[in-house]
Amino acid sequence: MPRDYRPAKSVRVLLAEDQGMMRGALALLLGMEPDLEVVAQVGSGDAIVDAALTYRPDVALLDIELPVRSGLDAAAELRDQVPDCRVLILTTYGRPGYLRRAMEAGAAGFLVKDGPVEDLAVAIRRALTGETVIDPALAAAALSAGPSPLTARECDILRASAEGATVADIAAALHLSESTVRNYLSSAIGKTGTRNRTEALRAAREQGWV
Repeated sequence: MPRDYRPAKSVRVLLAEDQGMMRGALALLLGMEPDLEVVAQVGSGDAIVDAALTYRPDVALLDIELPVRSGLDAAAELRDQVPDCRVLILTTYGRPGYLRRAMEAGAAGFLVKDGPVEDLAVAIRRALTGETVIDPALAAAALSAGPSPLTARECDILRASAEGATVADIAAALHLSESTVRNYLSSAIGKTGTRNRTEALRAAREQGWV
């Protein structure tokens, strides 16, 4: 098929990436594929669902680390709000915990950004046929790493503890008592084998658990 030939109905793609130069380059490269059309580009996680509802893409390519809201959180809402849209997570961070969370959010695939755009185009087409497309090395790492030891509430507490938030701040934000917050923090620190909540948050992020 000539590269300048475009079928009557192209695959409509939404691209969410916070780095403008990378977003533009990826959109340009994907647009060169004869059967793909990038119909929407967003730079923050809170814009993903609205853009999907407006442009009705067939596939959404989502980065994980986005301003305001992560691509993983947006993927879960897309599953409910735009169920016909297949979600592929495309990230620099090939962490096993991220892969598990992506699958739980209903993603159809998980790929790292350092692969050739031709492979990404193939993954988009495969996802549309109902396949689940996962980077093989990352899949093996996720299986060997096992599930996250942290509960959902412990993850919430660790996220809220970022940026130097006090126990009182966390308690107020999550509508919990301060003693409850301390208990969750103590549990998370123990499970991550760290010495304090800062180290626990760092360790959890490195594994992709939060």
